[in-house]
Amino acid sequence: MPAESTPDAIADEGTATDPRRGGRRRKPRGKGRTALLVAAWTAGGILLLGGTGAGILYFKLDGNLRTVDIDAALGGHRPKKADNGSENILVLGSDSRSGGNKTLGGGTDDGSARSDTAMVVHLYKGHKKAAVVSIPRDTLVDRPECTDGKGTVHPAAPGVMFNSAYSTGGAACAVKTVESLSGVRMDHYIEVDFSGFQKLVDGLGGVQVTTTKDIADQDSHLDLKAGEHTLDGRQALGLVRTRHGVGDGSDLGRIQLQQAFVKALVAQVKQLGVLTSPTKLVNLADTATKTVTTDSDLGSVKNLASFASGLKGISSSHMNMVTMPVRYDPANPNRVLLEKDKAQTVWDALKHDRPIPASVTKGSASGQATDVVRSS
Repeated sequence: MPAESTPDAIADEGTATDPRRGGRRRKPRGKGRTALLVAAWTAGGILLLGGTGAGILYFKLDGNLRTVDIDAALGGHRPKKADNGSENILVLGSDSRSGGNKTLGGGTDDGSARSDTAMVVHLYKGHKKAAVVSIPRDTLVDRPECTDGKGTVHPAAPGVMFNSAYSTGGAACAVKTVESLSGVRMDHYIEVDFSGFQKLVDGLGGVQVTTTKDIADQDSHLDLKAGEHTLDGRQALGLVRTRHGVGDGSDLGRIQLQQAFVKALVAQVKQLGVLTSPTKLVNLADTATKTVTTDSDLGSVKNLASFASGLKGISSSHMNMVTMPVRYDPANPNRVLLEKDKAQTVWDALKHDRPIPASVTKGSASGQATDVVRSS
């Protein structure tokens, strides 16, 4: 579903028992939001193709891109842009059950889409390192009033799931909710969908990971023994969606798997040398530009390529990945509550382009899936 879509359906509340007591949480709806660097690298690489066919290729790839005008939708009531050389990008994905995503995502095709994992990617001044802050989909937040891409105004709502922002008002509402929550301006927006994620991984020839435990989850169609694996697109999608197969069964555990997979993916993209194969590059660029929805400023191959040039110096070892500090909601084990002081420390660090203190996430709910997946 395009980012501009604004279905009225809100994220399924579901029912379940507490997994920390051996019970089971509701069926997963998440997916990896890991195509940011892949999309940027492949789009940036087309600059190297040259020749008379480049113009036709640009036209084709530009036509693939979908955009949403975040600035027009949100107006001037936003945090100020940083003046320290840093940038912030909100990366998330819709889990629409329609079209090619239906067989991948499972669940019911109800015409709606949800964002199950959001990542705020902070590029430090000089773009040599990055911090990635995951916002759990189950966090209860006060959603601000927002206007969607069609001009419809959606009233504020207190104490709702974070991912209801996208379900209610699309990309613009998701961005405004993140900015309201963090006080940090989102300079760009990138969204990926189920089928596109799978195609990107397959286009790369798979992603190599090592699992330290067996992972088996029928809901996400995943069965991996402990050891080294080259995951194809479907397996990768299963890994970043699983929540019952490892850890405490929560969305927080799934986030830990997603973060580990992002690092493995970034490491592999830098090693593959896709820019040396024009055919592979064109195919990846075609898939990537069909996969992503971006804000208007990134909504051309030229701008996406320019953005890519600022990412090429970032390796997986220079990416600090954390989860926004939360605690389990004692009234509902399927929800988490913001640890306000700790979370504010995280956002202040990004705002002032400083490293996130390692101590800030200690003692917060984690999901118990640390170090289950590593780069091979």
